[in-house]
Amino acid sequence: MSAIAIIPARGGSKRIASKNLKPFNGIPMLARSIATARASGLFDQVLVSTDDPEIAKLAKACGATVPFTRPAELANDFIGTAPVIVHALNVLQERGEVFDYACCIYATAPLLQARYLRQGFVALDTHPGKSFAFSICSFPFPVQRALVFDEQGSLTALHPEFSGTRSQDLPPAYQDAGQFYWGRSEAWLRGDLMFSPLSLPVILPRHLVQDIDTEEDWLRAQYLYRALKAGGELE
Repeated sequence: MSAIAIIPARGGSKRIASKNLKPFNGIPMLARSIATARASGLFDQVLVSTDDPEIAKLAKACGATVPFTRPAELANDFIGTAPVIVHALNVLQERGEVFDYACCIYATAPLLQARYLRQGFVALDTHPGKSFAFSICSFPFPVQRALVFDEQGSLTALHPEFSGTRSQDLPPAYQDAGQFYWGRSEAWLRGDLMFSPLSLPVILPRHLVQDIDTEEDWLRAQYLYRALKAGGELE
């Protein structure tokens, strides 16, 4: 079985300037994802899909391949992940490079662990009827008890029907952990739905998950990383 890691890493981040290149505890964010992918021993190739020459230069220096420049229409704020992966697979197929599995790994996942990449691969490989396996984690509090502000600015329950239900009586809910998405290449190309019964979960502990979209996210991720490093929990 052949597998490729595809890391989307476009330039032009607005909320955190040059996010993919910004040093995280001394190492560029993108370099961490590349290193973890390579350390997993799972991939025949680690590819970075980017439109940015500086990102491409760093990726190559870290041992990844950058066989093409991502087209502008796939490098704006409104493009999702799937079209980027499909584009990469199509370009590779045109060059005669075909892989059984493709794993999308986010460039901004500094807490990513190789052992969970391996767990995702094994799960998908042993379930031929499934298309994807991706990282999730539980919400820390029942989402059914969430609060929102209404149009008048008053606080109200998002799901009033659960306002009187004890939190321990509500089923746990899970969120996309935003680290990796294993998929059969044919499933990516067919456009199979990720968030569907076609997918398998790889459940991560919450303390290994931090999405990074804001400066506050970045700071919290650094605190988590340092604590995990001190505790010997990082690989």
